[in-house]
Amino acid sequence: MKLKGTREASHAYSWYDGDPSSLSSQLDGFLNDVPGSINDSSLPIPGAKVVIAPHAGYSYSGPCAAWAYKSLDLSKAKRIFVLGPSHTYYLRGCALTKYAKYETPFGDLTVDEEVIQQLRDTEKFQDIPSRGDVDEHSLEMHLPYIYKRLTQTFASEAEYPTIVPILIGDNNGAEEKEFGKLLAPYLQDPDNAIVVSSDFCHWGSRFSYTAYAPGGNVDQIQSLNRKMHKPTNPPIHESIKQVDHLAMDAIETGNHDKFVDNLKHTKNTVCGRHPIGVMMAALEELAKNKPEAGKYRFKFVQYQRSSLVEDISDSSVSYASAYAII
Repeated sequence: MKLKGTREASHAYSWYDGDPSSLSSQLDGFLNDVPGSINDSSLPIPGAKVVIAPHAGYSYSGPCAAWAYKSLDLSKAKRIFVLGPSHTYYLRGCALTKYAKYETPFGDLTVDEEVIQQLRDTEKFQDIPSRGDVDEHSLEMHLPYIYKRLTQTFASEAEYPTIVPILIGDNNGAEEKEFGKLLAPYLQDPDNAIVVSSDFCHWGSRFSYTAYAPGGNVDQIQSLNRKMHKPTNPPIHESIKQVDHLAMDAIETGNHDKFVDNLKHTKNTVCGRHPIGVMMAALEELAKNKPEAGKYRFKFVQYQRSSLVEDISDSSVSYASAYAII
């Protein structure tokens, strides 16, 4: 199927600045606030071809995302896969874009038609409905950051990598492993980089998630309601942090099953849990074939929240950035 048209930057001027000059200055500011080295390595980290980064409005998650993007090694990239969850329609399985280009305020990014067709030929993927593609923010929010990093990495637009946008749907653990195996060869290809799109805990009654670990005991997680007294041992925001870090710790093990089991226990509202799960499964496949210390596992480098929840009436969304070396 021939890819057609350009997907508009539908969240520009609302979720992020649509003016190229001011957006560029904002992203430069976020990136400049990240240290020049992380984990004893200068940035970008050599071989860090996979990152997890948040997808909220830039005023909320932009500073956190900068840690992932400054770590990302695009020096050899010829294409960039962008894996995100579907917020606009229910998706089981995975789905591919039908658009030929994605608009950003800086310019268009070209979709890799050859790779999209290769994936479509497996008959494992659906097509993203055009309206759902335009409305979805989990992919779009990464594109200005990707474009910014391309301008910092390559001498001309002619060298810019193509992109491969994929929505990852509501799959169980076994299905995530299946898609992970399918994507593992692309992950192993030195020409490819991957951005995994996810926020972490969405806490509050408006998200139908008010989990709390009394006394810091995650084995006794309960749901708070407005009739309860405000808990202080620990404060709600510390309990949220604890639940998030349990998920992050599970991801850092490199064991896909441990991440799946963690979410079953805490019910943490990690919206990109399925893209993360698929990528963990793909990394695990590579680790089986060529185990190397320091590779094929995510390492978290930043954790932030939109606010520090004190009361049951409050809400917050958590953001985290990580990289993996291939």
